[in-house]
Amino acid sequence: MIVNARMYSVCPAAKQAWNELLTWVMKRAEVDWQFMDWDAPKLLAELWARDDLGCAMMCGLPYSLREPKAVVLAAPVVSLPRYQDRSIYCSDIAVRSDSQYRSLEDTFGAVCGYTLKDSQSGYFAWRHHLLPFERTGKPLYREIVGGLMNPKGVIEALAAGRIDVGPLDSYCHDLFRHLLPELAAKVRVIATTDPTPMPPLVSTAALDAATMERVRAAFLAVENESSLAPLRSQLLLKRFVVPDGSVFDLQKMRASAVEREGIAWP
Repeated sequence: MIVNARMYSVCPAAKQAWNELLTWVMKRAEVDWQFMDWDAPKLLAELWARDDLGCAMMCGLPYSLREPKAVVLAAPVVSLPRYQDRSIYCSDIAVRSDSQYRSLEDTFGAVCGYTLKDSQSGYFAWRHHLLPFERTGKPLYREIVGGLMNPKGVIEALAAGRIDVGPLDSYCHDLFRHLLPELAAKVRVIATTDPTPMPPLVSTAALDAATMERVRAAFLAVENESSLAPLRSQLLLKRFVVPDGSVFDLQKMRASAVEREGIAWP
């Protein structure tokens, strides 16, 4: 079985920190699973379709739609105040740092972007936030640019002037601010979406109950392990929790509302 933390390996330093943390978890849980790289431009959807994932981060929306269901092992709680000591995240709606736009409404009529249409933070959270403004039935933006892959792609598109506004996964954005401040400085936040449950670490493989409980217990032990303090600091992590998989139905419900009520995007 394989291990992967692609979603929040936003730069080499973050990737190394995640790999070291997950190595500790796997050792504590007494499982011999192998790390596998799955870097962009490979699609995360193809990774999540595999049935040999021992432990991998998965967006909550694909989790809620996946059949057969993956097993939730744990979910991160980010240490920054805006996460309220809960396993939640949101999308920061960003513009270029030197942009004239000061509010979301200011961007209407401009060019907006998104990552991929299977993304909660990079597409559906953004679309759901816009639903109240779409009730006139008129398109809000003169052009929509998709396929930006990930938050880094959104920032690069903003900085290059390809788009005027786009969504950033809040945890990715905070990791950029922490580890890549020069990149984060290229954009400015003008709005933030409502929170949804944080993407979990899951297994798509057939785990016996004893193994599953050992892995979950190892994740819960991360919070108080003194040797992991530097990694927790590097990754802005406070702790892990074990959420019930049903909490991710919120993402599915909001995505359904977007598809039912929203104006179609290319």
